[in-house]
Amino acid sequence: MPSYSLIDSHCHLQGFQKNGTLSEVLQRAELAGVGQMIAVGTSTSDWVPYREMSAAHPGKIYYTTGLHPCYVEADWADDVTQLSPFFMPPHPPCALGEIGLDYFHLPKDPVAAGETMLHQEAAFREQLALARELEVPVIIHSRDAFDDTRRMIDESGINWAQVVFHCFSYGPEAIKQINERGGRASFTGIVTYKKADSIRAALATQGLERLMLETDCPYLAPEPHRGQGNEPAYLKFIAASAAETLGVAPDALAAITAANTRNFFGLE
Repeated sequence: MPSYSLIDSHCHLQGFQKNGTLSEVLQRAELAGVGQMIAVGTSTSDWVPYREMSAAHPGKIYYTTGLHPCYVEADWADDVTQLSPFFMPPHPPCALGEIGLDYFHLPKDPVAAGETMLHQEAAFREQLALARELEVPVIIHSRDAFDDTRRMIDESGINWAQVVFHCFSYGPEAIKQINERGGRASFTGIVTYKKADSIRAALATQGLERLMLETDCPYLAPEPHRGQGNEPAYLKFIAASAAETLGVAPDALAAITAANTRNFFGLE
């Protein structure tokens, strides 16, 4: 077992639970040096399962709740109203998210695309207001929508120090704008991909001080498993690539990113 302990700051575990492989996944993660992970909510279908999963694995699995932009429908307000009760004791989530804007997966029809964008923006605005009220960390999903995402966060008045752009997919200039406001980005297996020079440049621009790592599993498996299923154990490959990019020892990077993640989310 590695001498260090990594934290997967963003993963989706419901699929492993449904197919009966969660215990094996958790065991492989531990053997790979991944001691803790955050199961990130995306819709009403996973909020309760993740709360129960976290309660069953205290100190190992934490969870969040949020309405992902790709799950925003015309009746989004009914879903968002269900978020507040989760933040009551005894077992609240460690963040609100993932929430944001996704202009990549819009309908092909221009009218439908416009309606979807309006729904996404309204749901995002409402959830940002809730995050400000609760004063909790916020996990941002932003794809092909950086300018609007940044603007809406600015307008919301929330504390940028509590904002993380997960699965960062923009370049160095975007991360400068995030960092200047006090926010941060977390990085996935994309940093291991041969053609992802702009993402590695963004990683280098942010540096270690605010860095967090994630698998975003079961998506975006890193090299050498690209194109296959992903799981928290593969965070070690992401960490190795990030350490190489930043010119630091893997043990040092693991310790710093784990501390960053614990501090950001308020983990034990």
